[in-house]
Amino acid sequence: MEQPNLTYIENLAGKDEAFKNKFIAILKDEFPIEKAEYYQSLNASKTKETALIVHKLKHKLNILGLEKAYGLSVIYEEELKKGNSSLASEFTSILDTIESYLNTI
Repeated sequence: MEQPNLTYIENLAGKDEAFKNKFIAILKDEFPIEKAEYYQSLNASKTKETALIVHKLKHKLNILGLEKAYGLSVIYEEELKKGNSSLASEFTSILDTIESYLNTI
């Protein structure tokens, strides 16, 4: 399974440690909120609303170097727009991986 990393953020920040730390802090602040919104929407079977949240979350996947997960989220977002949430368990696994990672950095 693919693991999150800080390569993108480190490349973006260069030697600016303050910028890097601020970027990570924003991720740590936003991710739990967006994850909670995702579950609320998914559990309420609001697939179009869930697709919008997946759209926001998928950018964080890209930032954290999760290329395969990003690709899955693109497909999942489109499926949700059609009312299909069959990829929910796979996406949940990705979210859990990110949450665990963010708790370690």
